Amino acid sequence: MSIDVPQTPEQVYDFLDVMAHHERFTNHYMTGWRYEGPARGVGARATVTAALAGAKADVDIEVVEAEAPRRIVERNISAGGRRRAHGTYTVEPLGTGAGAGAGAGAGAGSRVAFTYAWESAPLADRMLAPFVRATMRRANGTAMCRLATELARHASATDS
Repeated sequence: MSIDVPQTPEQVYDFLDVMAHHERFTNHYMTGWRYEGPARGVGARATVTAALAGAKADVDIEVVEAEAPRRIVERNISAGGRRRAHGTYTVEPLGTGAGAGAGAGAGAGSRVAFTYAWESAPLADRMLAPFVRATMRRANGTAMCRLATELARHASATDS
């Protein structure tokens, strides 16, 4: 899942690197954010309540890898440790010309991609994998659109 935005990779990474900023674009399905550790970078942590398809679960999220300005990897643990996954944000510069995203000038902009993959999951999740994947895809698609909006707001606020 990816979205093109007019911000530079450095601007996108700087926004995503702050764990508290994730609440702004994922709070349609992740609520009750509680933060621990550093505000940004490896070791930044949050516990959230994820609500999808009528089910709720507390999820511990921790940044385990950060490679500025290109990649952030989060480890997610829930279901009493039985569900383990990684969420990975990658940020790549857009090339010049066509496809540079709405409002992006020549050579400006970034493609932000998010991938989510289970390492292990409870049997019920595995049995319902096609449904769970479709539900996650919709929720994360909404999150990516909301991320673009929040990046624009953040850029406006920092330009003021």
